[in-house]
Formats: sequence, C-alpha cells, structure tokens
Amino acid sequence: MSTSARVFAIAIGLAPLVSRPAVAQDQRLDRLAPAARTLVASVIDSARTAGLPAEPLVDRALEGASKNAPAPLIAAAVRRLAADLGRARDALGVSASPAELTAAADALRAGATPTVLLRVRQALGPRSLTVPFGGTADLTARGVAADTAATLVISAARSLADAELLAVQRDVERAIALGAYPLEAVTRGFGFSLDAANPTTTGETGTTQTIAPKTPRKP
Repeated sequence: MSTSARVFAIAIGLAPLVSRPAVAQDQRLDRLAPAARTLVASVIDSARTAGLPAEPLVDRALEGASKNAPAPLIAAAVRRLAADLGRARDALGVSASPAELTAAADALRAGATPTVLLRVRQALGPRSLTVPFGGTADLTARGVAADTAATLVISAARSLADAELLAVQRDVERAIALGAYPLEAVTRGFGFSLDAANPTTTGETGTTQTIAPKTPRKP
C-alpha cells in the first residue's frame, strides 16, 4: 500500500472517533438510520477532504439502506469503497476523473491490481477509461483472470467505441447467464481467440496467454 493510501485508510478508520466540523451533509443520507448516517457522513467527509469523489460513496450507502442492511455493514461497505477509490487515485493520479476512479475502484474490488489499471491506461492513452475499467471489473468479477480481462478489453477498445464495447459486454453477460464458461464467452463476444498458433501476451502474474483478433467487428 502506498503512503498516501495508508494515510487515507487510517484517516477513514479514525473518522468516527474524531470531532471536527463536517461539510454540508448530503440530504439523501437522511434516508439512513441515524447510527448509519453518522458513520457514513464521517467517511464521506474524510473522502472529500482527500479529494476523492463522494457520489459513489453516497450511492453505496443508499444501496445498503435499500437492502435494510445494519448500520455497521453499511459503514464498512462505504469505508471499503473509499479505500479502493484512494488506491485507484494513487495508481492513476489526480488527473483521473471521478467516473474513471469509480470504475477503477470496482476493478480493484473485483480482483484487479494497480498494475492492471496502469496497463489499461498506458495502452489506451488519453481516451476516457471509464468503460474499459468497467469492462475489466465486470469480466474479472465473472471469473476471468484480471490480467486476461485487461488484455481483452485493451485489444477490443482499440477498435471499438464505448457504446460498442458496452454492447459486447452485454452480449457476454447474456452468454454467461445461459451457461457459457466465462473465458469462452468473453473471447467469443470480443471477437478474439486463445490459440497457441497466435502471438502471445504476458500478464502481470507471469502467465502467458495467446490472444489474437479474429474477424474484425463491424461498427
């Protein structure tokens, strides 16, 4: 864990114990029980102070409230997300947009590493990375190794716009829901094959996969 991430983790862990003036509380948090609202507001206050986006934290808290989760569970979920946002910002830098940080935090939560996030950013350049990070998160959560998921997303994103990438991702989700193995559904959906005859790419774990495009997808 980097120094800034460690400092932020300590800060959000101590936030409920520290008495300090809070920023104006989001009125949507009024939907939470008082105990949860106090804990969540402290975490969000710390996140804002650290320059992290507050909106995904509010959304996570409201999601917990909609499921009638106990206050400690809601607060723990918000703290975890805040920590992941901090890790994402450490990896991507202060220029990353709130949407990119949120998608990157989802990828970290799914099992990706900061190295995977950096590889996606370096490979795709200045374009918005919200959808590529989101695709990496979704595929990783569905059982595809994070470095393989990133490689497939990078390869597809070089020729597909965000809307097309999202459409392919929905196709993959449907295929998995119908019983396809995740990696098979992903490689077919993205129009790639894993074939020993094709050039190889080495992931951060040191494993070697062979990934090459099949027939190009039409826009």
